[in-house]
Formats: sequence, C-alpha cells, structure tokens
Amino acid sequence: MFKPIPVAIGLRYLRAKRRNGFISFISLASIAGIALGVTALITTLAVMSGFQREIRDRMLQMAAHATVSAYGEPLTDWQTAVNQAIADKRVAGAAPYIEKEALLSGARNQPAMVRGVVPDQEGKVSVLADKMVQGKLDSLAPGSFNIVLGKELALWLGVGIGDSVVMTTTDFRSTPLGAVPQLKRFTVSGIFEAGYNDFDKGLAVANMHDMQRLLRMGEGVTGVRLRLHDMDQAWDVARDLAVSLGGPFRVSDWTSENANMFRALKMEKTIMAILLSLIIAMGAFNLVSSQVMLVTDKQADIAILRTLGLTPRGVMQVFVVQGTLIGVIGTVIGVIGGIVLTLNLEHILKAIEAVLGVQLLPEDVYYITGLPTDLQSSDVMIIAAVALVMAFLATIYPAWRAARTAPAEALRYE
Repeated sequence: MFKPIPVAIGLRYLRAKRRNGFISFISLASIAGIALGVTALITTLAVMSGFQREIRDRMLQMAAHATVSAYGEPLTDWQTAVNQAIADKRVAGAAPYIEKEALLSGARNQPAMVRGVVPDQEGKVSVLADKMVQGKLDSLAPGSFNIVLGKELALWLGVGIGDSVVMTTTDFRSTPLGAVPQLKRFTVSGIFEAGYNDFDKGLAVANMHDMQRLLRMGEGVTGVRLRLHDMDQAWDVARDLAVSLGGPFRVSDWTSENANMFRALKMEKTIMAILLSLIIAMGAFNLVSSQVMLVTDKQADIAILRTLGLTPRGVMQVFVVQGTLIGVIGTVIGVIGGIVLTLNLEHILKAIEAVLGVQLLPEDVYYITGLPTDLQSSDVMIIAAVALVMAFLATIYPAWRAARTAPAEALRYE
C-alpha cells in the first residue's frame, strides 16, 4: 500500500499476466534466456580464468618472478646482488643464473634455452627439483658437465639417462682453421616435467660453473633471479634492486617476459564473453516481444489509467518496472545457477566420463587434464550488471509505445 502507483501496477501486471498464456510463455522464455546466458557466461569465464591461473602457476613454478641481468657484459659481483636482494623483505629468494640459446644434438637436433644454475640455490626461486621424473637435480655437480632436460625435449632428441648430447653455442673461438662454434658434450643425468610446453620442450639445465667454463665467462653470470612474496610487486622490486646496484641493468618480470601469451589469453576471454553475451541479448529480445504484446493486450487498462490521471511518464514507468523485474528474476536465477554449476563442474565432468566410459581430457594428450575454475566476484558482478542493463534497455521501446496510447482511440471499441 506504500508503493508508488507505477511500481504497484507493474507488480500487479507481472502477476496478472498469467491470464494470457502466450504472453506468459514469452515472458518465461525471456527469463529462461537471460538466466541461461548469465549461467553460461559465468561458467565459461570461470573456466577460462581457471586455465589462465593454471598456466600462470605452472609457468611461475619454473620461472622467476623477476630478473635483474647485466647489460652488455656478465655480472661479476653477483654475490653482492644476491645479498642485497635477500635483504629486501619483499624478496623470498634469490639465485644467480646463466642463460644461453644453444643447439642440442642427440639422435636429432633441437634448439633450446640452456640455463646454468647452482643446484643447492635453485630451490629458492623455482621448484625444478620437485619436477624431476628421472634422476636428481643434485647430479649437476661442478665439473661433471651433466645436463637435465625437459621431458618433451629429451623425447625429441631421442636420449635418456646416461646418453650424451652435444651443445653448440653461438659463441665462436679462433682456431688455425678459422672461427668455429663452441662445442661441448654433456651427459643426460635427469629429466623433468613441468607440465608447461615451453619448459618441457625448450629448456635444459646445467651447472652454472660448467656453463661459465664453456662460455668463458670467468666468475660472471647473466644475472640474478628473484622470487617474491607478492608476485604483483615483481617489477618494482627488480627496479629497486637495479637502482641500488648502479650501472646498466636489464630488468624484467614475469608479466613482461610472457606478455604475448597473457595478452592472447585476455583477448580470448574477452571475445568469448562478447559472443556468449548474445545469449543474454536473445533473452532481452524475447523480453521486447513479450512487453509489446502485453502493451497491446492492456490498451484498455492503459486508457482507463490515463483518464484517471496517470501521466504518460507514469504509464511508461509501469512497463519499465514490469519488464525490469523480469530481467532481475532471470539475472538472479542465472547468477545462482552459474555459481552452482561452476563449483560442481569437476564432479559433473567426472560423472559424464563415468557414464560415457571415456576420458574427455586424457593425460597423454593434454597437460591440464581437469577443468580448473577460478570464480571471480568481479566477473560475476559485471555479467549481472550487463544482463540488468540489457533487460532495462529492452523495456524502453514497449514502455514508450504504451505511453503514447491515446485513451479515446483505445476505448472506442470497448
């Protein structure tokens, strides 16, 4: 009894609409369309966010959050850089490294990034030791010239534990026969599996001192790798370390080193959101149809309300309220359905596999064998807001048409 007149009439039309079965069906279809679109959009974006998180986590297990590398020449005073980095409370660990592109030759040839590390310090910046499937990281003793390969890289080279690979670098040395590339035979002492193709197929790890001897770097290294308590501060921490060390340094973090991949994932998520928003738009178009038919059905009621003093603006508000409520109901159902579906998606996948008797994501084909989800509240709120805006916009034309109803014309044949 305390509601404004347009709101009260709009709520009454929402309930009384059931007398017209066809209009009621179209309205239910509008609610179902909006709810289905919201559910599908929430679930899809949660899965895509989950895959992004899974890829990022697997990548950062092997890669540093940030690196500070010397510019133009090796970093010789790397111990000071490590000590200064560890002194920063934002840094969880720091370790020196050498990186060099090389051609590895076994039964076949394959280019790869060779990383020189100190085995007992590598655990401070990566979980490489935990990813070993054959051999141990401790086998990379100084002077042993052992090497650890990614699983896919070892398969491509056709080598296993105890086999030899020849490393060819782009550094040349002078001989009586002219300039020849640096060659060195390494023994495969371990194989790791990171679950990330760029590392499993493109990374080899050797002892840092062996790489120093091969590349004739003396006591120098490429730079220092950092692992942080908060990886979002990677750039700031690396920049502060470079400034404190003085001299020219190259600073990079995990976002800049993989900018193309993250940009592609973000664009893919955006495009998918736009495409799935069309389902919500279809529900909004159904809402337009139901509202137009409702306005036609209520011509006499509108005329009576106008003669009783309700203004055209009030008539417009009646149908805006009624249509918006349909959008709110559909959005609420869709949000609840999307959250419930997302939280139970892994169980649903297992149930489908059990019923069909197949594995939809076999381990021998896919790196990620489940459906990781990351339900972000910001995505849910944006999707709900988009659905409500679409529903509101869908009510404007029918409401405007109702406001233009002429009472005399509408009541002429009543």
